[in-house]
Amino acid sequence: MLPFDRLKKLNTKDSLWIYILTLLKKGEIYAWQIQSSIEANFGFKPGRITPYRVLYRLEKANFVKSGLKERRRIYKITKKGEFELDKAKDFYQKILNNLK
Repeated sequence: MLPFDRLKKLNTKDSLWIYILTLLKKGEIYAWQIQSSIEANFGFKPGRITPYRVLYRLEKANFVKSGLKERRRIYKITKKGEFELDKAKDFYQKILNNLK
């Protein structure tokens, strides 16, 4: 795998939690909407099952919470999730600043 291709994979599909938390920061979302929302907003398509697995881990770590709305599970970001997302943004910003 070429260096840029590896970088792209590591910062998209392998870091899916960042994109999920970003979507949830904009508002609550159903799990089945995540794949298409990531493709529409960020330009790549995660696997079909992967977003569910990531959501499960995020909820277990209290970065997101879920509840039922019209008999469907809906997800929201927590304060802890917002803090983690802010840390990720700061991390990326520092890298970008150092690459100038």
